[in-house]
Amino acid sequence: MSTPFYVSPQQAMADRAEYARKGIARGRSVVVLQYNDGVVFVAENPSRALHKVSEIYDRIAFAAVGKYNEFENLRIGGVRYADLRGYTYDRDDVTARGLANVYAQTLGTIFSSAGEKPYEVELIVAEVGAGPEDDQIYRLPHDGSIVDEHGSVAVGGNADQISNYLGQRHRDGMTLSEALKLAVESLARGTVVGSTARCGASGGAACYQLDRQGRPGRRAFVQHRHQGAHARLAHRLRGQPDGGQFRVHRGGQ
Repeated sequence: MSTPFYVSPQQAMADRAEYARKGIARGRSVVVLQYNDGVVFVAENPSRALHKVSEIYDRIAFAAVGKYNEFENLRIGGVRYADLRGYTYDRDDVTARGLANVYAQTLGTIFSSAGEKPYEVELIVAEVGAGPEDDQIYRLPHDGSIVDEHGSVAVGGNADQISNYLGQRHRDGMTLSEALKLAVESLARGTVVGSTARCGASGGAACYQLDRQGRPGRRAFVQHRHQGAHARLAHRLRGQPDGGQFRVHRGGQ
């Protein structure tokens, strides 16, 4: 009788983590930055139908990289959690911290389960507060851990290179225009030079923000028309001067 093949728990967890990290690295990057009036999200080369950034609740937004079907299931679950909690208790009881805890439990359970593969996703949950000091940004890797971020964060693709670039240049009190410009510059830094495939008709960059200065009764989640950011990213990938202007479109995706 042959002896069953043995793999130590430490090696099994290391293999699962490596598998998930490789899947996440294949995704195109998302950058999240704080600025003086809120939090801005910039996602590289979005599909016309598939979105990496979404509104979850009044002042809470969600961004993700990795396998679309996996993070879309998590997004839908987060929306349902927020709606149910806000209806059962109070809308103020729905927070980014509570949502991050729910996502952490789900990702942690899946990652440690030997019966299914780990999710190849990395999430960001952000909430805009009354002031910059009240903003919350949480990053959730594949294993369900929670990282409390401040200022800027990048996930997917060349996240380490982009994060280093952001860390050197991001500062508190940036304007929206400055934050958008820095986000697009960082995405271009993390993209292979000359890779024009990322600048197709449906490519470029999608820009969203959580705006604390919105008018009463208006949603904090704002979508920018992506032509300006697309032009900036495309020009930077080709080594040309910036082009395009940012325009704001209030409403959903």
